[in-house]
Amino acid sequence: MASIKFTGAGINSFPSSLTDSSESCRIKFGFSFNKGLSSTRPNMRDLTVTSVATTPPVVIPSPAIEPVHELKLVAWKSIQQERWEGELVVEGEIPLWLHGTYLRNGPGMWHIGDYNFRHLFDGYATLVRLHFEKGRLIAGHRQVESEAYKAAMKNNKLCYREFSEAPKPDNFLSYVGELANLFSGASLTDNANTGVTRLGDGRVVCLTETIKGSIEIDPDTLETIGQFEYTDNWGGLIHSAHPIVTETEFLTLLPDLMNPGYVVVRMEPGTNERKVIGRVDCRGGPAPGWVHSFPVTEHYIIVPEMALRYCAQNLLRAEPTPLYKFQWHPESKAFMHVMCKASGKIVTSVEVPLYVTFHFINAYEEEDEDGRVKAIVADCCEHNADTTILDKLRLQNLRSFSGQDVLPDARVGRFRIPFDGSPNGTLEAALEPDQHGRGMDMCSINTAYLGKKYRYAYACGAQRPCNFPNTLTKIDLVEKTAKNWIDDGAVPSEPFFVARPGATKEDDGVVISMISDKNGEGYALLLDGSTFKEIARAKFPYGLPYGLHGCWVPKN
Repeated sequence: MASIKFTGAGINSFPSSLTDSSESCRIKFGFSFNKGLSSTRPNMRDLTVTSVATTPPVVIPSPAIEPVHELKLVAWKSIQQERWEGELVVEGEIPLWLHGTYLRNGPGMWHIGDYNFRHLFDGYATLVRLHFEKGRLIAGHRQVESEAYKAAMKNNKLCYREFSEAPKPDNFLSYVGELANLFSGASLTDNANTGVTRLGDGRVVCLTETIKGSIEIDPDTLETIGQFEYTDNWGGLIHSAHPIVTETEFLTLLPDLMNPGYVVVRMEPGTNERKVIGRVDCRGGPAPGWVHSFPVTEHYIIVPEMALRYCAQNLLRAEPTPLYKFQWHPESKAFMHVMCKASGKIVTSVEVPLYVTFHFINAYEEEDEDGRVKAIVADCCEHNADTTILDKLRLQNLRSFSGQDVLPDARVGRFRIPFDGSPNGTLEAALEPDQHGRGMDMCSINTAYLGKKYRYAYACGAQRPCNFPNTLTKIDLVEKTAKNWIDDGAVPSEPFFVARPGATKEDDGVVISMISDKNGEGYALLLDGSTFKEIARAKFPYGLPYGLHGCWVPKN
């Protein structure tokens, strides 16, 4: 692979005709410079630009790229530039049917000036794009330009409340004012760093748990279009970070912190108006349980009520507590509520064993021999009712792995919610947790099976010892086995399944992930959805930080 090396005063020594133009200026080596790059970045003394394709599109190089040998594992380090695009050289073969764009969102910048954030969930959102077309792969990334991000860059300090960070007040009066802004929601972040989803009408929205953190983006350019404004009168400050999105509807939960419960709402494609389906009152606790995600079946919405409860007292603190914005209330117990999609009525509410989960995998209706629903089965990535996983995601813990096995155990937790009037449901492991190394999170399925009985799930598992999930895992819920892929010392992001058009088998497709390897580099990876063997990879020109969740945008 050829490379071109410049040595000198850095990027700012190029003629102003290149750096001052409002348009990206193509030069003969196949890359360009853009005025939009931050002027506060240090000059680059030794710029190496690698030719990653024979006919690459516009590439925007960074004035802050560090030598790879100094970066090592970059999964937990801030992105080295604000934006980039280029075609990648592919090893192996990308299926010609794979035609569209995979978008991945996640926290990718964990510092402002000299100040470093403390938790994985605090980082400013970085979108990564993988566009597949005719066996080629064009990649790129860009920062999501939320108000929180823009204010931090302009003022060189934290200006909004993030997951575990709060602006430091200058005096008592400013502290009182900041509290007032907290109650109104003005000081809450709109840093949409959790997920990205394609709505049924084609719009693409980045999301986090604050309602104001719904931001529309352009899936082709990754440009931030602006805040996604809901046009209804339903207030509140937070919602589930993971709505259920199909071609026909958008479903989400709005936790009610004042009158503990959850409002279930639906939004139709082409609108910004959420309409209420129904409400679930909490059966326990001083506040609603945290609802990062929730499952649905064909006819029902399942509302989880964890003993890990929202905590207004912790929210008011300027310093993080061990459980951040939550408190563990085992005495409040845990429940699962089932609501009819059509009527909004509660079909059943059952107590279940204590559990902790970020991500539900899928749910389906279990029928008797007469075709009547007798139970709901709901699967999740369950952390054995252990809340320590939240604190294990502090950046200090992720960056300082000493070889000890410190990742808390997790499993595929399977709830069974009976419809026979029983007051209790069950929670058991859907397969032996050692099959996937007792690590389990960041899951996806074939979306054609959403809310239906299914067999396969794709997630991140563990090869011990580790401090973070480090394998890609295919779960077979019928055979109760797992296939695991690992690159020693690397950190893979969420495996995302894309079905082959016209497929009749559930696992006929590919699994996409992005890998941060132990050498400070990274690559996009394609696995065969059936065999779970590697079919292609494409190296990025520099390492990318870890990301959270993604979506697929098919090519029209």
